[in-house]
Amino acid sequence: MRKVLLLSVFSMALSACGASGGDNPVFLQTGGSGGGSGGGNSAPDVALPNSDQSAPVGHDFAYDATQGGQTFTDAQGDNMSFAVTFAPDNGDFTVAAGMITGRSSAPIDVAVTITANDGTQSSAADEFVIASDYDQDAIVAAFGGSIDLAALADYETITVPDFIRAPNDVASPVTNAGATLGRVLFYDTALSIDDTVSCSSCHQQASAFSDTQVVSNGVAGGVTGRHSMRLINTQWSDEAAFFWDERAVDLEDQVTDPIRDHNEHGFSGQDGRPNFDDLIVKLEAIDYYDELFAFTFGTPDITEERMQSALAQFVNSIVSFDSRFDEGRAQQPDIFQPFPNFTFDENEGKNIYMSGPADNGAGCRRCHADPEFSVFQDSGHIGVIGVAGDPSGTDFTNTRSPSLRDLFAPDGTANGPFMHDGSLATMRAVIDHYDAIPVPTTEPTRTEFMNSIDPQLVEFGTVERLNLTDIEKDQVEAFLRTLTGQTVYSDVKWSSPF
Repeated sequence: MRKVLLLSVFSMALSACGASGGDNPVFLQTGGSGGGSGGGNSAPDVALPNSDQSAPVGHDFAYDATQGGQTFTDAQGDNMSFAVTFAPDNGDFTVAAGMITGRSSAPIDVAVTITANDGTQSSAADEFVIASDYDQDAIVAAFGGSIDLAALADYETITVPDFIRAPNDVASPVTNAGATLGRVLFYDTALSIDDTVSCSSCHQQASAFSDTQVVSNGVAGGVTGRHSMRLINTQWSDEAAFFWDERAVDLEDQVTDPIRDHNEHGFSGQDGRPNFDDLIVKLEAIDYYDELFAFTFGTPDITEERMQSALAQFVNSIVSFDSRFDEGRAQQPDIFQPFPNFTFDENEGKNIYMSGPADNGAGCRRCHADPEFSVFQDSGHIGVIGVAGDPSGTDFTNTRSPSLRDLFAPDGTANGPFMHDGSLATMRAVIDHYDAIPVPTTEPTRTEFMNSIDPQLVEFGTVERLNLTDIEKDQVEAFLRTLTGQTVYSDVKWSSPF
């Protein structure tokens, strides 16, 4: 059912003699002496009727309803003014100097009437239709029913508990169209030089968008330099930068870096390999990207900036706030009081996590504050300084961490090994590490280690020891398991559309 709204009228005066018409074009009318001399005045004629126009939903539309001044003629050459109306007027189209522009937001047929008046109360009108529908033939062919531009998945509505702080301001706010395009880019192996690797190869939904391997496989036998970080609640990170070493200033900067990496997606431009411009040419030849980019951005142009925006929107839409911790926190606002849905050991582990060493706790909260459990800004390394695949290597630059949410899958298995080098295979190994962080004994490694370790882990110039009992370690792990959500592993909108 179509709804009819009020008509909007845009009138414009057009001079026939070359006088200034402001922003309006000047058209010379021919065929008469003007003024109606020699026996009265005739009305304007429709000399070149407008044909119906197509405006695919989401695409930028521009059309000159005067057809360069040829739609109407006037026998006397009178100056004419024009009015354009839309029915219904849904606000998608505007008029300036006879040029209709806009972007259709939904399938609809808009009746357009352009009326010419010669100034003597004589007029003529021409009518045509702007028909809007979804341009998604290639999308349907590629994805079947998994993507329908007429019924997009809801990425914009992100529901979080009341006790969670507001998300960070981001450069690319999540939209349904942008995240849909981002989902396709995220899962498309066409973004690798040999069509074998996608973003999802390293960030798998079943593992909280991480990888169960120590390092992830790239193109032509290449591997990632570090373990693939979980992509959970990125809008709620206290760290603005991304990657373990924070070399990307924001998420938009991060998402295309692996594509340029020689060992990951391979578009490095090195050793004879194609570069990012070659990737854009490759994507331009894929029909569904023509439709998706035009729907999302108004035109089919593919740029790195647009890819970054879409990928960032998809990643930022991945949220996990439906854990047993969230259920308990909603019932008990005091974090130090027992949660009614927790076991005894889970509540004891919560207290150890929240309390500092001075109160016989572990002080985990100092770096990973509840209820978001992200790492604080400007942290140092946490005592893990290894290099994946290089037993003798050291790396002091890893200062970022994903949220501690979803360390485990719903079935209780770990979402991959832990730390940037994947050196700690179990959560118990992680807890043991923090309980007694090993300090190098040889120089200059020891000095560099102490100069760059997170200050929260140092007390009076010495790396602190927690001295937790085995039972307390088990209890901390029991608490950390309550941070696992459910929906992030099963929601189709975060799954592969292919």
